[in-house]
Amino acid sequence: MLGSLAAGFNMAMEQTARPTPPTRDAHTPGYVAAKELADGSNAPANADGNFILGPTHDRVPEMSVQDGVPQGDVFEFTISSADSRIYPGIARDAGTFGAVDPANPDKLVVTTSHPAPYTRKVTVYVPKQYVPGTAAPFIVGADGPDRGLFTALDNLIAERRVPGMIAISISNGGGDAQGSERGLEYDTMSGRYAEFVEKEVLPLVEAQAHVKLTKDPDGRATMGGSSGGSCALIMAWYHPELYHRVLTYSGTYVNQQWPYNPQTPHGAWEFHEHLIPNSAAKPLRIWMEVGDRDLLNPNVMRDGMHDWVLANEEMARVLAAKGYHYQFVFAQNAGHVDHAVKEQTLPEALEYVWQGYPIAGTKN
Repeated sequence: MLGSLAAGFNMAMEQTARPTPPTRDAHTPGYVAAKELADGSNAPANADGNFILGPTHDRVPEMSVQDGVPQGDVFEFTISSADSRIYPGIARDAGTFGAVDPANPDKLVVTTSHPAPYTRKVTVYVPKQYVPGTAAPFIVGADGPDRGLFTALDNLIAERRVPGMIAISISNGGGDAQGSERGLEYDTMSGRYAEFVEKEVLPLVEAQAHVKLTKDPDGRATMGGSSGGSCALIMAWYHPELYHRVLTYSGTYVNQQWPYNPQTPHGAWEFHEHLIPNSAAKPLRIWMEVGDRDLLNPNVMRDGMHDWVLANEEMARVLAAKGYHYQFVFAQNAGHVDHAVKEQTLPEALEYVWQGYPIAGTKN
């Protein structure tokens, strides 16, 4: 679900080797004040705020298959661009990027993107505790499939730490960043991807996996890493009537939208620059993570809006100022969408995101 290490930042790169991202200090002036945790520990699942963890990141027991714990059923099916009215498919020519618009240094022009077909897998996890015919809560994840998520849910549901939810891992449509199908889906600041999921994916999930999905936005969550992380927030931000819970690793809250939209000229950077500060608080509960060696992209735009650490720090600052329920984790000794960090934190993150939702049953 989280994609390759490179996912979410192949944006207008110069034809030179990408420098290694610097290691950032969580106590840098201007960063949010955060509580430093004992090495190896996670933040409390019921606590809002900012936390620093690491440098050790050991897999927690909930990320491994446990004896005696019921394992959910997993279904998989394929969808094609030929069957989509929302995403008929595009691709950017291999080895090409964009060029800065000479009239606007914040805008990237991509001339090598063209229509192209795709197929993608949708992988659905249904817990053993699901009661057929009932409307179940669920989580939608980008860059699927995410087998680790399924294992975590087996254990957390059995321990009654999260509700008995269905997990829907949707593969992206291919490529990365501007001009690609993945970039169009994940980096566009609109409700389009959420509408694609609602209209074209969820009905197939219900039919193929023989489940019923809740319509209650409080019982619906989104999840992703890198551009999949910004996509998770985009889904809930533009459609809060559909989703109230968001979980992101190394969210790409940077200037990566394409095509250019004058209403959100800086792409997902707009979240912390304008949208969250200038809007009434939405009914969202958000868990976020960033690594101290996360991305700092020296792209051709030189726009100052491609620092993943700064973007996530600013997200934490504006969410706190608006009174959101959120938890922000700054992970030491961690890179972009760091696998070890996820193996340490995902169960706690899921438990935090689902705070307040009833465990004993589902809302219909």
